[in-house]
Amino acid sequence: MEYYSSHISRLIEELGRLPGIGPKSAQRLAFHILNMPEEHVEKLAESIRSAKKNVRYCKICCTLTDSEVCPICGNEARNHKQIMVVENSRDLAAYEKTQKYEGVYHVLQGAISPMLGIGPDDIRLKELMRRLEGDVDEVIIATNSSLEGETTAMYISKLVKPTGIRVSRIASGVPVGGDLEYIDEVTLLRALEGRVDL
Repeated sequence: MEYYSSHISRLIEELGRLPGIGPKSAQRLAFHILNMPEEHVEKLAESIRSAKKNVRYCKICCTLTDSEVCPICGNEARNHKQIMVVENSRDLAAYEKTQKYEGVYHVLQGAISPMLGIGPDDIRLKELMRRLEGDVDEVIIATNSSLEGETTAMYISKLVKPTGIRVSRIASGVPVGGDLEYIDEVTLLRALEGRVDL
């Protein structure tokens, strides 16, 4: 039985497709949007459209950006010889909040997961290997402490080691099964400082 009009039901259904949004959250968001002033709804809709249209991958590190090269890759003050490999742009943002890491990043846009049919060719590994043809001293692997993250870390280590570039892994101050984006800055900093060679 339908409780709401088709427009409300459709809005709830679309919001429910977002990750982490269950039926109750979708309903709450839908009613919040419906009660917002018209101009706020227009700004929200326009910011979604604009982001979808203008955001792309950085041609160097593959993070999400609205320019050809992201601000981190374009910053000459950063140590471009040290590359931290992360799974997604949210993990990059989590490390940037520590304000202690001075190197650059490489964003895989995923992790190897045979269960989900995601293999090495489905993430940004080719782009990483191309970057390593340049002047790079160290690759810090900062994938999540999940099965997929560990699998990805070992795969990257096997690819990079033959090049002679130092490969290290963030220390396990990060809990197993924890996502980097939800971990506090102090824990992330300890994990970075306690990294070990692979």
